[in-house]
Amino acid sequence: MANDEAIPRPAPREVRIDKRQVRVLAHPLRMRLLGALRVKGPATATTLAELLGTNTGATSYHLRQLAEVGLVIEDPDRGGGRQRWWQAAHDVTNWEPTDFDDDPDARAAIEWIQGDQVRLLVEKADRWFAMQHEWSLAWRDGFGMSDIFMTIPPARLEELKTEVWQLLERYHRDAEAVDPADPEARPVQVFLAAYPIEGPR
Repeated sequence: MANDEAIPRPAPREVRIDKRQVRVLAHPLRMRLLGALRVKGPATATTLAELLGTNTGATSYHLRQLAEVGLVIEDPDRGGGRQRWWQAAHDVTNWEPTDFDDDPDARAAIEWIQGDQVRLLVEKADRWFAMQHEWSLAWRDGFGMSDIFMTIPPARLEELKTEVWQLLERYHRDAEAVDPADPEARPVQVFLAAYPIEGPR
């Protein structure tokens, strides 16, 4: 019988969001709902409402909005009766900012989403600073941020981002094989960003 390690793991389900999807996704609760389903797995509107500190009516409404554009789907293996179970339709959302240059509403939506990612990073960093003393030395050394300065043309920057993303995807796939009972394992969110040091060129 083949060793489990020899069985190829499925690639993450990815979606390159279109203009309609990005306009629907650009909403604080919808972003949190999609993120929760990707991290926590399938859930009901009631469970998600409790998790996110909102009410079931709002959660149900926004789940239906996400479902209309194919970002969430009903879980076919669960549910029955009046309970509807939802799951994320994809693991990863992709886009290029220039995908939406010809649609002012979609461009504004993607700019809001990018800004929300930065706000989320700041919130997570602030929470970490407030509680880092409660973590072990190994985790305190593992978490955090670093940066590097370089002069690079856009094509090389795309190559760099692609290679780093492939590395992150490999670690993400490997992480799925980690024993959930491992006392050292914790969920971690990794951000990838690149911005100019100077103004427009």
